[in-house]
Amino acid sequence: MADRLTHLDEAGRARMVDVSGKATTAREATARARVLLAPATFALVREGSLKKGDVLTVAQIAGLQAAKRTAELIPLCHPIPLSHVEVALRLDEAGSSVEVEATCRTLAETGVEMEALAAVAVAALTVYDMCKAVERGIRITDVRLVHKSGGASGEWTGE
Repeated sequence: MADRLTHLDEAGRARMVDVSGKATTAREATARARVLLAPATFALVREGSLKKGDVLTVAQIAGLQAAKRTAELIPLCHPIPLSHVEVALRLDEAGSSVEVEATCRTLAETGVEMEALAAVAVAALTVYDMCKAVERGIRITDVRLVHKSGGASGEWTGE
């Protein structure tokens, strides 16, 4: 782990990190999020009964789009070529929630953690948007990186 913030220069100003000297390597990151719903809202999602349509499919597509556009959303992120993005949403009946997971892969000089995090965050926000007409108290929780591999720092696993 670095002992300083890499997006700050010596004077403390924001900067984009220079990755031109880094090796191009295979990199992968997986992130997760949870969307907590009231049981009645959860039932509507499960049954596909919401007026806006298929919540899980629309959220999956939104997550894919977010991963591809991360550099436009996060100011100091490098635009990187994504070789694979997978966004999966799973219904958790016991928790009355939607579990979101995204895995991103690239061959690049910098990692794909932000792309995976952006994917789950936007997919979760899309679930909210699709369901807000029937429930305003939806909570998005536990947005986090759970695994990354590649690059100089190697492999890291959370949870």
